[in-house]
Amino acid sequence: MKSDFFKYQAQTTTHPLAMEISHANGSYIYDTNNKAYLDFVAGVSATPLGHNHPKVINAIKEQADKYLHVMVYGEYIQKPAVELTKLLAKHLPYPLEKTYLTNSGTEAIEGALKLAKRATGRSEIISAHNAYHGNTMGSLSVMGYEERKQAFRPLLPDVRFISFNNEDDLNHITTKTACIILETIQGSAGFVESINGYLEKVRQRCSEVGALLILDEIQPGIGRTGKLFGFEHYNCIPDILVTGKGLGGGMPIGAFTASAKLMDLLSENPKLGHITTFGGHPLIAASALATLKEITESDLMPLALEKEQLIRKLLVHPLILEIRGKGLMLALITPSADITNTIILKCQDLGLILFWLLFEPKAVRITPPLTISNEEIIKGCNIILDVLNTIQH
Repeated sequence: MKSDFFKYQAQTTTHPLAMEISHANGSYIYDTNNKAYLDFVAGVSATPLGHNHPKVINAIKEQADKYLHVMVYGEYIQKPAVELTKLLAKHLPYPLEKTYLTNSGTEAIEGALKLAKRATGRSEIISAHNAYHGNTMGSLSVMGYEERKQAFRPLLPDVRFISFNNEDDLNHITTKTACIILETIQGSAGFVESINGYLEKVRQRCSEVGALLILDEIQPGIGRTGKLFGFEHYNCIPDILVTGKGLGGGMPIGAFTASAKLMDLLSENPKLGHITTFGGHPLIAASALATLKEITESDLMPLALEKEQLIRKLLVHPLILEIRGKGLMLALITPSADITNTIILKCQDLGLILFWLLFEPKAVRITPPLTISNEEIIKGCNIILDVLNTIQH
């Protein structure tokens, strides 16, 4: 299997972890030698209810017995998609009421950027340095990291970059700006939070000049920060909200939500302004609906904040310079990339899954399932501390 993996499946790096998976359940993933790995990554925040959650699996099975794909997005009334978008609207502030379902987060970003241009008639897009919004061409164009873009130029024109949390840069948002797109918490940059009311000030500036605010909640959304969406911490309601990852409960999904007035623009001038074959797929919508119900009807969100405090209490060590983030979206910052690499690789050997962040080489990702127990958190943190104690410093 390993040789076939390298021979036939396209690789994203020259050195993938290449762990051969047998099965997964709860907070654990098992390899084909039946070794258990405690999962502190949750598929990069994509499995908020852990692995093989019974409510999610049952929803998928029940839908699979009814129908799979029957028509391109938006033509037929399919109960899972309707109920999912209705439940999202119930839990979002006005005027975020209408949702377009897509196949992935990056596709939702594409749709959001198109909607902003269509609504404003403007072409300029503003993003942030060290931003990550996906890897399709539009999303790549608003990525704030040149090293990962240069091989694929030319990209979208009229894209400008400002520094996250720099209030002076807000003057770059003008009457020429279609939209500014920001992550509520900058993920790949190292889980950087808004400070000093920054997002609130961005919101105010956008309102002043008629630009739209797109907030990317693909990582922080769906309960991970202790609230359903990260923007709820910062007194800032976007014009367009983008989500994905955790919404699918382990299935591939993306979504962008706006007011009915904005979203209806995609249905005319031109008609079919944004189309997809498999967006809103009934199997995936059923999984997402079960996931969203469980997160909003349980105590998982307030518990995420309690679990954050437990992790912060346990992970105290001279080689941990700081812990960034909120809820169960956390990053350990170490003195060097070498130390980070050692932690991640040695922890995997000891049965704990950790991972990197794209643009911050000194960061160790800790984004476990929201369902992780305190006992499992203690177990995982002790493994991290044991590995840290073996590193010379």
